[in-house]
Amino acid sequence: MSDKEIIKVSIEEFGRLQDYMQDADKNTNGYQAMLKRYIELKAILTALEVNVVELDRIKA
Repeated sequence: MSDKEIIKVSIEEFGRLQDYMQDADKNTNGYQAMLKRYIELKAILTALEVNVVELDRIKA
């Protein structure tokens, strides 16, 4: 998979995940699992030099 494909897939997943997180109760195990994936995706996108500031609605 090329960097461009990884970026595309990661941005799409990052957006979907944030939608789920905004609707979830923060005091659940499910939210904590989503938060872990959120941090992973944010790190991947940052490593690929994607500016996540505008994409980030959770700001965690």
